Amino acid sequence: MPRPGKVIDARGGVSDGTIVDIAFIGCGSHSFRNIYPCFHFLPVELKAVCDLNQERADAFGEKFGAESFTDYKKMLAETKVDVVFIVTGYDSAGRPLYPEIAKACLDAGCHVWMEKPPAATSAELEVLKSFAASKGKTVLTGFKKMFFPCNEKAAELIQRDDFGDVSIAHFEYPLYIPSVDEFETYGSGTKVQKVLAFLDHICHPASIMVYLLGYPTQLIYHRNEFGAGTAHFKFQNDTTAEIHCNTGACFDGGMEETKIFSKRGTQISIKNNNRITYHRNIGHEYGNEQNYYTASPEETSATWEPEFSLGQLYNKGLFMLGYMNETNEIIQAAIEDREVKKGTLDQAIILTRIFEAFAQGPDKLIDI
Repeated sequence: MPRPGKVIDARGGVSDGTIVDIAFIGCGSHSFRNIYPCFHFLPVELKAVCDLNQERADAFGEKFGAESFTDYKKMLAETKVDVVFIVTGYDSAGRPLYPEIAKACLDAGCHVWMEKPPAATSAELEVLKSFAASKGKTVLTGFKKMFFPCNEKAAELIQRDDFGDVSIAHFEYPLYIPSVDEFETYGSGTKVQKVLAFLDHICHPASIMVYLLGYPTQLIYHRNEFGAGTAHFKFQNDTTAEIHCNTGACFDGGMEETKIFSKRGTQISIKNNNRITYHRNIGHEYGNEQNYYTASPEETSATWEPEFSLGQLYNKGLFMLGYMNETNEIIQAAIEDREVKKGTLDQAIILTRIFEAFAQGPDKLIDI
């Protein structure tokens, strides 16, 4: 259970608060760069780390003041913690290891934060969801795009009365769509790197879509010989969306773009997950307007973009890229004894179903 302790806030102030004891399975590059640093800002104490490589586990343990293990089952048996963070890879067939490890953590009485992709099949996640419910614990998958501040701002803007109902949405991501043969080879139990890359990355644009629009019901996609393509999604409320998988895109020109259009002429544009603009239709009459500059500031477009001159938290990668928000969510869920609000297993299931739908091949209408 979370316990009383001294908490350090972002300004260095110390106060009485609640501490969550945590453990970490995985001592690799991504976890070192992006997840462990979050603990600096969270009310946590890292009790144990685990990695198959003894030297690496010991080095991480020493650096972060935690006990080190090479067997996560031994770690769970000997260390009492509230939340376990998991960042691992794939098995020899290219299947994510998370479902089995997460189940062991839940069985030990811990909440779980696990990195994406959570599984190769939605069936594995259905089982994990039932198991988590039986243990009374919550699981968060690190779909970081759901936790990006710019996407959270977009979700806020969509709910404004003056925005209106969403009509159509557009998402761009530099992603290669595997061929049917590549999907079939992967499905037969053989590791296929291009399918792994797709599994690992389709959740980025798709998670923004699910976060902002809800769950799609149908998908049809088109693919060219280079692996680029466009996927079209339909929703129950008649909203439509498309994901452009523009493999080969120039990273220097901005890797990603999101556009959300309403039925009343308003629009939200997000450029490279950094610059967000809320466009309003100021209603000029075609052919008769002599002066364009008539609308008030409240009636025109608004743009938010962080500066990078000051030592603020909002311009640090941990905060901008959502890692702080997602790790904080599992910690607050543990403190408040509640389910997580984003990165849920239900969302993980629908995003994995989208991956499975692509495996059925292009140019056909697929139920999700």
